[in-house]
Amino acid sequence: MIDAAIPTLVLIGLAAVLAPIVAEWSRRFIAVPEVVVQIIFGILLGPFVLNLAHPNNLVSALSDFGLTYLMFLAGTELDLSTMRQGHLGRAAGSWVTSLALALAVGVVLRASGLVLDHVVVALCLTTTALGTLLPILHDAEVLHTPIGPSMLSVGAVGEFGPIVAVAVLLTNRDPRLTFLLLALFVAVAVIAALLATQVHPPRFIALMRKHLHSTAQLPVRISVLLVILLVYLAEKLSLDVLLGAFAAGVVVRLFIQGEDSKPITSKLEAIGFGFLIPIFFIDSGIKFDLHALIHMPKVLLLVPMFTVIFLFTRGLPTWVFFRGVVTKVEARTLAVLSATGLPIIVVITTLGVSEHRMKPQNAAALVAAGMLSVLIYPLIGLRWLDKGSNATSAPAVPERSDGQ
Repeated sequence: MIDAAIPTLVLIGLAAVLAPIVAEWSRRFIAVPEVVVQIIFGILLGPFVLNLAHPNNLVSALSDFGLTYLMFLAGTELDLSTMRQGHLGRAAGSWVTSLALALAVGVVLRASGLVLDHVVVALCLTTTALGTLLPILHDAEVLHTPIGPSMLSVGAVGEFGPIVAVAVLLTNRDPRLTFLLLALFVAVAVIAALLATQVHPPRFIALMRKHLHSTAQLPVRISVLLVILLVYLAEKLSLDVLLGAFAAGVVVRLFIQGEDSKPITSKLEAIGFGFLIPIFFIDSGIKFDLHALIHMPKVLLLVPMFTVIFLFTRGLPTWVFFRGVVTKVEARTLAVLSATGLPIIVVITTLGVSEHRMKPQNAAALVAAGMLSVLIYPLIGLRWLDKGSNATSAPAVPERSDGQ
């Protein structure tokens, strides 16, 4: 299995190295996010174009780890005190409204014969790709601006909400049992979070700091162990493993507060963005069903349609809920950024196709729309934000007197 995977892993490694270079070069013309470049490389290397890279068990396992780690890093970005400043209640209200709108749109699409299951499609229409947006917003230095807390709140709810909804709505179990298992998982996660914030034995902290920069890398190992444990618990409770990864990120964020938080976070991000996460995005491109889009014109038309629907089901509620508490430019920016979706769309469509609740061509169209949203919406939102900042910081032109 390893021998068969090596050629594909070499190509994935090469694509991962070239992706940031190409993304940087593209800034001369149009700023293409690196994650989009990674997916495009995967499509080019995959069986539908150059036929050089092929899915296999080892690459798929590393890709799954990459997605899990992406959700973990998204959880580490959650600072509840910061999110309260970002109107967490409004973010939650906007997502619930998004879900209601998306379910209505899903019913219409099913009645028209375009989709098989309105619930699966609706969940795809409610996602916000916080994990995908984080590197884009980080590079643009947006997270530490006034809009940063609001973006984290909207993104966190837009990523956490669909994960919970998948666990509740896309299972064949009794909903009461699902809620009971979900409550049990939340209870365990809360206990872990309380231990992380309250229990800090001096000797243990000294041991952590001693091995922070040694070969032991003890804080990093403990963080990875926590991810594995909560993912394992979520899997045993028949919940989505991404829920466990996200919760682990929140707990780790609470545990590493203080002067050591930056070096530990830097090391954790190095594992993710430097190794695992690019494998997930490139492998998603390799598995992307390009054939369904090229040879089915009707499916190709669904891509821009879904991209616009993202704005209606996710962006519009965000704009409505935030337009009174942030500036007009920031409200528009939050709206288009919240309509950016990709990783959870990949997960939901994969699950929908495997359970025969979604047509493969619709899955391809939704993933393509997600890629298009990652390419377009952050570009639009950041440009609006930049223009708004320039307009605010521009010095006022003195009025000329009548005698001049």
